[in-house]
Amino acid sequence: MKLSGRILILADDPALVATQLDGQDLAWSGQPLHYGVNTDLMISGAACTLGYTGEVLGPWFLENFKEVVKQDSVKAGGFQVIVGGDAYGSGSSREVAVVAHQGAGIELVIAKSFQRIFQENMVYGGMPFTTDLGVVDRLRGGEDVDTRAFFTALPTFFRAVAEGGGLLEYGKRLLAGEVVPTYDVNVPARPLNAVEKIIARKAWTGGPNDGIAAVEPGDQVLCRTAFRGVHEYTAGMVVALYREAFGSEPMYAPELVAAFEDHFVLIDEATVPENVKRARLAPARQLTKEMVDACEEYGVRLHGPGRPFKPGVCHRLVVEEYGRPGDIIILTDSHTPTAGVLNAFAFGVGSTAMAFAFRTGLIPVTVPKVVRVVINGEPRGVLSPKDLILHIIGDPYFREEHWRSSPTDTCVIQFGGPGLDHWNVDELSVLTNMTVEGGLMTGVVEPCRPIVEFLKLRRGVDVTPELVHPDPDATYERTITIHLDDVPLTVATPGDSRNRESLAALPNVAIHNVVIASCTGGSLADLRAAASVLRGRKLAAGVRMTVTPSSADVASAAQAEGLLDLFLSLGAVVSPPGCGSCIGNGPGIPLAGETTASTTNRNFDRRMGSAGPVFLVSPAVAAASAVTGKLTDPRDL
Repeated sequence: MKLSGRILILADDPALVATQLDGQDLAWSGQPLHYGVNTDLMISGAACTLGYTGEVLGPWFLENFKEVVKQDSVKAGGFQVIVGGDAYGSGSSREVAVVAHQGAGIELVIAKSFQRIFQENMVYGGMPFTTDLGVVDRLRGGEDVDTRAFFTALPTFFRAVAEGGGLLEYGKRLLAGEVVPTYDVNVPARPLNAVEKIIARKAWTGGPNDGIAAVEPGDQVLCRTAFRGVHEYTAGMVVALYREAFGSEPMYAPELVAAFEDHFVLIDEATVPENVKRARLAPARQLTKEMVDACEEYGVRLHGPGRPFKPGVCHRLVVEEYGRPGDIIILTDSHTPTAGVLNAFAFGVGSTAMAFAFRTGLIPVTVPKVVRVVINGEPRGVLSPKDLILHIIGDPYFREEHWRSSPTDTCVIQFGGPGLDHWNVDELSVLTNMTVEGGLMTGVVEPCRPIVEFLKLRRGVDVTPELVHPDPDATYERTITIHLDDVPLTVATPGDSRNRESLAALPNVAIHNVVIASCTGGSLADLRAAASVLRGRKLAAGVRMTVTPSSADVASAAQAEGLLDLFLSLGAVVSPPGCGSCIGNGPGIPLAGETTASTTNRNFDRRMGSAGPVFLVSPAVAAASAVTGKLTDPRDL
């Protein structure tokens, strides 16, 4: 590739980005690059409702980035190459983020480091990328850079896919018996941690039986999946890819496949701003129709309001209905790690990977490095798992990815220790859910009492024999021991979930909008925690509060306990279950001039549907802030 267009450098300074959009190339000499160019910035939740092709999405690429990029300004600017900082591709698993690059004319992505799902989506979508920032000078010097060499530098499986026409072509040859594992299936046994043990047990051998003796970080293997799922944002693209590659061929183990109508079900609620409804409702209904039609065509079970199976946020429903210890669980959503609370290996994937998994039952896995986090002590007072995970992922070790030694490295947190027993599965799922916000692949909870109790109560099964225990002498990238007495009530300041700050350091932040919702903050335990603070009090003047239970069962239990009536009596908006304001698709979207305190998991700029700072907090802190109108420690009430 020779440079025939321009290079867009995503500098941290908005003025430098604006200068490039105005036609002046940046004489780059090491200016700070934007940290964590996330997929919501690449292609917004609103634009994602419009479709999933480059022609549709290209004009919306990077719209509102730094509040200076306008619709179609990247493509109109003739940019051919884009340059970002560390953690490029943070956030959602939406493969349309790669498609949007391509639709905007981008032919090469250069960044200091890439996040796992986005990097995989680039491999499977044929988008060249590199972490060698020196390529900028080579291109500007007139060199014809061989971008194919970037693929040949990748690990074995990625290289086989890139050189073989993509993942779905590889899948067709696999089903035809034309490929064999790209990895050694006859390896000697060694001590394994829980993550490695699950992967090794599920590794494809090329024969009738799955499972190899061991894996180690950096290996790339194909693994047998259990549950696989999609929702409205992604189902249309997944099925289009599936149909093109495999036609009407049946899906592998269709009883372990489900679609979820959850991301769009709250757009037409009464308190959603009219401009949001005008922009999103009609195209969202079209994407939903594509999903419903696909479910009928391929015999896939469908969750949602008025559908054959229960409504709710997909991640909560997987924990309630589908996940089991030792499973490999995938959905086309980055918060799939929620199900890691069940001692499972659960992670998000893109649309191409899901189409591959729907047909083959397999999913590519780059064996991660594993950091064991041991939790000791008791959560005195109102300390919650939300405080703990914000404390963990905001630590420089994770924020700056000190675990990384190569561009394709991945990392997982394995949670253990006696401190886990003080919380239930609802609460512990916040830990695994938000590992992805720390740039990690997923989180896995070691065997503990809450898992056994939850599945016995929820499904009437004793999973004790299924629990995957790490070997005592297993190897870890690092072991971190945390005593809960040392964890403060913690907040993520606007822009990124890794922006860690103690609540005590933010005494005068006015709050106007409080959201208690999502796969992270809408469980029964979350609603109870908020209610315990709100009972006997009232909301501060001018404060709006929205409560969205995460599933039908959560809503039913909260209603039976009087929690929903309590919220309503205080003037809160209580919506049906769904994934709403977290992605700007439901009640609780910030209004002009508002600052939001939210129990959701992601606070990227404009993520919640409009401009305005968003602080991530625990349910108890959210409730206390609603009472006082500023960020507040519940213990101060």
